[in-house]
Amino acid sequence: MLMIVGMLHKWCSLGIMNHLVLTFWIGGPPRETCLGPHNGFGRPCLEVCFVNVPLQIVDAKGLFMRLEEKGLLDNPSFLCQLLQTIHRADLTDLLEANSRPQEETDALPVLSQYRVMLYTIHEDMTTESLDKMKYLLNDKLNKRQLEMSSTALGVFAEMEKMGIISKSNVTELHRILSEIDQQLALTVQNYMNRVQHLQRPPLDAPSHGSIDQQRPNSMALLQNSPCVCETQPNSTGPLVCCDLSSETEFYLLTHVPRGRCVIINNMIFPAENLSNRRGSEKDEEALSELFQRFGFEIELFSDLDAEQLNKTIKTMTEWDYSQHDLLVVCILTHGELGCIFGTDGGKVLLRDLISNFWNDKVPSLSGKPKVFFIQACQGDRYQEGAAQGPVQEESLACEPDSGSDDLDVSLPAEADFLISMSTVQHCKSFRSINRGSIFIQELCQQLQKSAESSENDDILTVLTRVNREVGRKEYETYKQMPQPRYTLTKKLVFRYVR
Repeated sequence: MLMIVGMLHKWCSLGIMNHLVLTFWIGGPPRETCLGPHNGFGRPCLEVCFVNVPLQIVDAKGLFMRLEEKGLLDNPSFLCQLLQTIHRADLTDLLEANSRPQEETDALPVLSQYRVMLYTIHEDMTTESLDKMKYLLNDKLNKRQLEMSSTALGVFAEMEKMGIISKSNVTELHRILSEIDQQLALTVQNYMNRVQHLQRPPLDAPSHGSIDQQRPNSMALLQNSPCVCETQPNSTGPLVCCDLSSETEFYLLTHVPRGRCVIINNMIFPAENLSNRRGSEKDEEALSELFQRFGFEIELFSDLDAEQLNKTIKTMTEWDYSQHDLLVVCILTHGELGCIFGTDGGKVLLRDLISNFWNDKVPSLSGKPKVFFIQACQGDRYQEGAAQGPVQEESLACEPDSGSDDLDVSLPAEADFLISMSTVQHCKSFRSINRGSIFIQELCQQLQKSAESSENDDILTVLTRVNREVGRKEYETYKQMPQPRYTLTKKLVFRYVR
């Protein structure tokens, strides 16, 4: 073994040694980590106190001798795991070539999966993400210690000392990383799933103690695992958990800002056949405030005629969305079936508007959700529904956002679009002159409730609630039913960005 240690010492740079120290914290996390002089590889030396015994490790040999004192070098497979974790296949091959073959085992790995998870996050975390994590921990950790921590592992050590994270509790770490980088959060979620799998007893295992004695641990485990949905088909079926980090189930929203929210608010209409849209400023205010809290850049445009509307849409297609996760467009104006109106009465076809954002025209939005909320009439008919129960009347004065009804067109179809219309085809959409439009106000209210809830409901669930709330009321004895149309391929969840 000493020969192997000597060979590795010869081949290991101090930077690699530091990687090994960070990968496996002997006797628990470092109780104190101090930055020392940098070596040629630009990595700091670390002073680590093991189990209250200060020890300065200055070279790889010192580390290996310390590991041997702990009895961790009796089996070279331990070193192999360390070297594999830091992606040094060359040193792993060197070790294996000079060791006798190891028997395979089904035992748990020597390396803690918890430590490997933290090290993986440390490797993948950018400087920007590290700064954001420190900021989010300002009220929980000592400011001086945060400033001294130049790596994510240093921050993790401080979090462990304060009891914020541990091998059995990484909920807070998952929450923080979910606000910074969904890929990093997914690393934590995968660890949580593995822990849950290991702690789940076999179905045929004999029980020890009463059901009441066993329940607290299982409940705590579920509470520490953020889920969007839980389904249990039968008493012995598996528990299925969906989290926002699942790239196959959810659109990942990781950038700050999340994207652009464009609000086009047409209120003043010089055209003779179209009235001014009183109360629409309430919609603009509600949308702007809400999507700012969702982490969006807000772009406001007011009173655009048809030509200006088309030019604005054209300009939007020329923006770079590579550092954004999605685009949200809110259009508040008059309309009729298949089109919206500029302030001059000119028509802009929804088909043409939507197709401007197809993947081949805006490559930086490819695979990202394009969301359109459109408050405008889609015809001149009043909707009359058969009430299924008590109807709540809207007593405030309402106006329709309509024009004539002489156009019937369908919307183009391409993946990752959501077009949420304030009303169904051929029908009017109502707006309160005091409180804003019925649809937009209910939309903002339901999005806010969803963001404040722990359920992580996706946008289609939110829009279903909007339909229910808008549809159960009457507006001057008439009804209104919003209509979302979508080609989304994943779930889209809006959450506040702190």
